[in-house]
Amino acid sequence: MTLYISPFSNRARRMIERMVEPEWQPTERSVFFPVDVKAEEDAFTITALLPGLKAEDLNIQIVNETVSIQGEFKNDAESNANYLIQERPSGKFCRTLTLPDPLNPNKAEASLDSGVLTLRVPKAEEARPKMIKVVTK
Repeated sequence: MTLYISPFSNRARRMIERMVEPEWQPTERSVFFPVDVKAEEDAFTITALLPGLKAEDLNIQIVNETVSIQGEFKNDAESNANYLIQERPSGKFCRTLTLPDPLNPNKAEASLDSGVLTLRVPKAEEARPKMIKVVTK
């Protein structure tokens, strides 16, 4: 079993807030989601956990070597309720990944299944390995 601890957990946020001036209040909560990036010979596969989101809630942009995943977690939390624990993410998010090779955004494919985003982005032609045949004279 793997235990994932977010660097933006409630406990970590409270510890950081205690270290800074009492007047300081974050203007916007950071929403963090975990991703895996797998390098293949001709593409990268990015897998992200985005529970509760629909495909229309996501915006994915690919420019050169950069992939940006944007969206918003909509939480139906009551503003005047007395929550003992409130850990479900809410708010807008943007995660930008810089990959080691140029990408071909025209052939990228994305799917969202049970809260798991799978994005396959092929490497640009100039970034793919080339086989060069050696001839003898």
